[in-house]
Amino acid sequence: MDWRGTVTKAAGAVIALVLVALVAGQLLGQPVLLSYVTTGSMEPTIAAGDGFVAIPAEAAGPIEEGDIVVFEAEEIQGGGLTTHRIVEETDRGYVTRGDANPFTDQDSGEPPVKREQIVAVAWQVGGEPVTIPYLGTFAEGVQSVVQAAQLRLAGLLGTRSLLGTQGLAYLIFGLTVVLYAADVWFSNDRRRDRSRGRDRGLSARLLVGVMAASLVLAATAAMVAPAGPQSFEIVSAEFESERSDVIQQGTNETLQYTVGNGGQVPVYVYFEEGSENVDMRPASFTLAGNDVRNGTLTLTAPPETGTYRLFLTEYRYLGVLPEPHVRTLYELHPWLPIVVIDALIGVPFYVVGIALVGSGRVRRRDRDGPTAVDRLLARLR
Repeated sequence: MDWRGTVTKAAGAVIALVLVALVAGQLLGQPVLLSYVTTGSMEPTIAAGDGFVAIPAEAAGPIEEGDIVVFEAEEIQGGGLTTHRIVEETDRGYVTRGDANPFTDQDSGEPPVKREQIVAVAWQVGGEPVTIPYLGTFAEGVQSVVQAAQLRLAGLLGTRSLLGTQGLAYLIFGLTVVLYAADVWFSNDRRRDRSRGRDRGLSARLLVGVMAASLVLAATAAMVAPAGPQSFEIVSAEFESERSDVIQQGTNETLQYTVGNGGQVPVYVYFEEGSENVDMRPASFTLAGNDVRNGTLTLTAPPETGTYRLFLTEYRYLGVLPEPHVRTLYELHPWLPIVVIDALIGVPFYVVGIALVGSGRVRRRDRDGPTAVDRLLARLR
């Protein structure tokens, strides 16, 4: 057995998994399998620049005191994803604190963290999180290079479509095409003998697989990035007010809620109220391409005065299945439609791609027969 080859392949698979998880997290705007910290607030548990295994909140089960969570902060460092430990659970939400911090986040002005704000939970074994040294440092380096490439290409081509998460998906797909073209070009060397030619070139399965994965990532980002929990802060007051966020205790305020679809593919949108104080009508929409619809959102002030945060969670799915089928999957679990839709997009693309270009290696063959491109064009004709 070739142990060196086995170790090399295993290391390559691990690196590929890490890269896919980091890219997917960047596209979706939340951790996917892996996350990392950028400050020393969780030291010595998790050092600055280190990563950890992150379980999506939907799959993590009940959130308990002692869990290390990734949540969407509102005030900490201007808001954004924050990784801290839950130190207490109250009626208003969770109290969080970095292990290295002397005060809780709520002492520093962050409202209690609601369940809807938590996007991932750190995987702990024996009370200690599973960490990956320097993962964050590596991820930020890769992110800086990718962002610089996006900015440069956007400037050269004069388009902003290459920026942001959607632009990253375009960049990944374009990179696979460039790799294929480069492989065909450089392998067209007649001075190489036929025995070496059999082992040259990119694996067709790998090439088509990367293209299918980039397509799936783009589709997933289109469903996940615009959705998620929406927060509404209201004040339950003893008096009436003209402000929509100040509501007399025990009464409600009705607002217009606008839902849009900026893409060409129809989408299905479903809403889940975070509490009995939130009501959305209608509870779902079917949006055509470039469509905009309005709904009615009703916020009810609790009987007790004070400031409250109310949540409305939005789920959206590409309309590649009939709406009743998507609704059935959604009622089983909100993630299930995404998994099925991704499979319906990625699997046929991969199967058709392999059927067209074959399962060998993509290379230029002068004496051994036609190229993969020639075979593809011939089959299309």
